[in-house]
Amino acid sequence: MAAIYMRQATLSDLPTIMAIINEAKELLKKDGSPQWQDGRPNEEILTNDINHKHCFVLIYDHSIASTVSLTGADPHYAEIDGQWHNNTDPYYTIHRIAISSQFRGKHLTNYLFSNIITYTLLQGIKNIRIDTHKINKRMQGLSLKFGFEYRGIVRVAEGDTGLRYAYELNL
Repeated sequence: MAAIYMRQATLSDLPTIMAIINEAKELLKKDGSPQWQDGRPNEEILTNDINHKHCFVLIYDHSIASTVSLTGADPHYAEIDGQWHNNTDPYYTIHRIAISSQFRGKHLTNYLFSNIITYTLLQGIKNIRIDTHKINKRMQGLSLKFGFEYRGIVRVAEGDTGLRYAYELNL
């Protein structure tokens, strides 16, 4: 079995991360989702994530298989059409999560989510939030699979394309 682990991304990982993000953009486009079709996330955003130590990569057999950014509180989550279960304790937000097409079908999301949850707990954070577009059935299913609960709708941008389903995991 190949070694599978998550580590902090470096600027030298950026070309591979961007390739994975661009593949994910194409997959979302093929699904008919407007999510990630406005040019974001882009290299500037991912560089900022890396520089602020928010970006991580999942390594599978010495290769980058996936990327995710873990940030603190998201200002878009201050207002929700619904209700957060825990609105007092700090939380991490999962953003910009994608798996390389080369590694799809290997069930690496199990490892990725396990590593995300472990990382947040090691940081002393017991709450995690994620949002996704209503058309992104893959991420909705993954969120539920890993124990996140649907909490309502948040707005991340103007217009209907800015509405996102919001999920929360409390440990």
